[in-house]
Amino acid sequence: MTTATGQRPVVDSLRATAWTIPTDAPEADGTLAWDSTTLVVATLECDGVTGTGWTYAPPACARLIEEQLADVVVGRDPLAVPGTWVAMVRAVRNDTRPGLAGYAVSAVDVACWDLKARLLDVSLVDLLGAVGTQVPVYGSGGFTTYDDARTREQLGSWVHEQGIPRVKIKIGQDRGTRVERDVARIALAREVIGPDAELYVDANGAYGAKQAVRVMDRCADARVSWLEEPVSSNDLDGLRLVRGQVTADVAAGEYGSDVGYFQRMCAAGAVDCLQIDATRCGGYTEWLRSAAVAAAHELPVSGHCAPNLHAHVAAATPGLRHLEWFHDHVRIESLAFAGALDPTGGTVTPDRSAPGHGLTLRTDAMERYRDR
Repeated sequence: MTTATGQRPVVDSLRATAWTIPTDAPEADGTLAWDSTTLVVATLECDGVTGTGWTYAPPACARLIEEQLADVVVGRDPLAVPGTWVAMVRAVRNDTRPGLAGYAVSAVDVACWDLKARLLDVSLVDLLGAVGTQVPVYGSGGFTTYDDARTREQLGSWVHEQGIPRVKIKIGQDRGTRVERDVARIALAREVIGPDAELYVDANGAYGAKQAVRVMDRCADARVSWLEEPVSSNDLDGLRLVRGQVTADVAAGEYGSDVGYFQRMCAAGAVDCLQIDATRCGGYTEWLRSAAVAAAHELPVSGHCAPNLHAHVAAATPGLRHLEWFHDHVRIESLAFAGALDPTGGTVTPDRSAPGHGLTLRTDAMERYRDR
């Protein structure tokens, strides 16, 4: 590929912007409460073509992208994405990958892959190599701040209106010996979704290992099939203990920042399904490496949050179980991007007729939320 002057193209610019969007209601899980979410978008330009990537991180992430990664990325070959990824990882070495630096690398890496696909005029899933055309999703929300009426409305909409056959609620608000509200909310969720839909629960690391087992024993009638982070994701022994004692599949990995993290989790026998988040772990480049680690351990993978960002890479991943249709991020991505996907029927289908990930940033619609 060459420009009109016969030269190979290079990345012309890298910019980043942050927008902070209030939640539509108070949100909380077992260990955290929040009332807004910040979207950080990285934009690459090359020969008049734009590539876009994003993450969910503090506004300082946008500053880090422009001040520490722009000089690394600008001037590089836009088709040599893995080389750019290596250069970025080396540039943030002293800032350490977990946290802000890793989120910044993730957003730019996604933008690099999107730019490459657009320059080649192919969809991302076709650039990466499609495994399937549809990606299963599960509805995710059910925050601990919701009352019964709001929980009924959200779960019922997913299952009975949109036809999503699997849904997840948050638990773990009672972090002491009392778990009565968790037990009651799990029973309520089963009542709302009916006998056939799958019920998932996420404790966000709020429980102790034996406490998590006791809660699942009490909720046996609800037939929970997915238990996410029953204990801290750093407690591999605890995850393994819970996994050996419950019938639900134990899942974790959403905080993984590099392939070594996922290797340790898989090797420990800590999970039945490995969660990967391309907005945290290092973008699509590290997603693909991490999914290969899961495959080597005979484990499926699940995409964590940011569903519109993950759809294409998920469709190109052997062993994919599903993708999280997370309420907060769905709402933000539908506002921020033209071309957001539709989960009706329980799957999303990446747009293979459009180049890249097929999404276009709606800057005007987001301007009121600008935070940097």
